Amino acid sequence: MTIVSYKDLYGWTMDEIVKVIGLTNNCTFCGVFRRQALDRGAMLIKADKILTGHNADDIAETVYMNILRGDFFRLGKCVAIETGKDGPLPRAKPFKYTYEKEIVMYAHFKKLDYFSTECIYSPNAYRGYVRELIKDLEATRPSTIIDIIHSAESVDIDTSAVKMPKLQECTRCGFMSSNTICKACVLLEGLNTGKTRQAMGRKETTNTADEETKETASIEQQATEIETGKITDTESQTGLQKPKITGPLEIAHEEEEKNTSN
Repeated sequence: MTIVSYKDLYGWTMDEIVKVIGLTNNCTFCGVFRRQALDRGAMLIKADKILTGHNADDIAETVYMNILRGDFFRLGKCVAIETGKDGPLPRAKPFKYTYEKEIVMYAHFKKLDYFSTECIYSPNAYRGYVRELIKDLEATRPSTIIDIIHSAESVDIDTSAVKMPKLQECTRCGFMSSNTICKACVLLEGLNTGKTRQAMGRKETTNTADEETKETASIEQQATEIETGKITDTESQTGLQKPKITGPLEIAHEEEEKNTSN
């Protein structure tokens, strides 16, 4: 077995990265580095194809995430059982139609070693919220996961009027990328130069002291509102008050009140 680590490939461990960027964007770095690490490891052992362990649950979650983000380019690719056929290292997902629970049951029955815990840095990951949504849907419709996959397979997106990204070699590391410089090199440069926010495409913040002051004032205000009963403790956990949801009945009721007052 050949094991490659982030430290060997990029000079950073995931723990070191999280200390720099915090707990909000760690999946961005880990995901990009992990995908390239698979390519690097495959080339190291001279493999001609990469097989990943993505199961039906993973793929359904990815479909939903791409829909919510409006990422139609990845929508079709994420359900393909094999990608990169024309490239030097095609990838395949042999467990595409296999449920996660089936894999766990098989591993347990065969007494195989497997990871049963979530990544310690993923509680705030976007995928976690999508996973909860799908589980709720699955409770009322058991075939939800497979239905989502089949729906994405049936989607036909017209890309004739849209400029689609083309694979090319990164000018720095030589690995495949849709840009001149791959995302892994951009993120790595951000880590090495201390400009991680810019590497992620976000504006660099300079007035940290003012932000901390505002955050402290916001927390104190929430505490005061909880004491006076303006908001509940549950609402304060997210730092936001519950939004007012206005449906057809509420709109009709408001219009009726306006007409009565007039």
